[in-house]
Amino acid sequence: MPIPPSWSGVLLSLLRIAAGLTFMEHGTSKLWHFPKALGSPDALTLPLGLLETIGGAMLVAGLLTRPLAFLLSGEMAVAYWWVHAQAGPYPLANGGEGAVLFCFIFLYLAAAGGGSWSLDALLARKRA
Repeated sequence: MPIPPSWSGVLLSLLRIAAGLTFMEHGTSKLWHFPKALGSPDALTLPLGLLETIGGAMLVAGLLTRPLAFLLSGEMAVAYWWVHAQAGPYPLANGGEGAVLFCFIFLYLAAAGGGSWSLDALLARKRA
């Protein structure tokens, strides 16, 4: 039995929330080494950590989902091509599968929006 189409807004919201929480974890790892330190600090650690932490939190809330997701999709595309692809063309072999998945999940959210459980949807209902 397929999932009813009426669930699409809720499932979109759950995808956004899960991706936002997971992405936020990358930022907190860069900024506060929580839950674990990722790599050694460099000049990009602070700005990327802030973007990932704040951007992830905004995605969880569903605030400015479309433009934010577009920006984060670009960040992940750059991360893949500048970092991971240098180690070879296959995401599984170069450690870039997370970057690829985040890139395309965020690109989808940029097109689809935040779903029915988002601040964007709440604000749109108040304006109507």
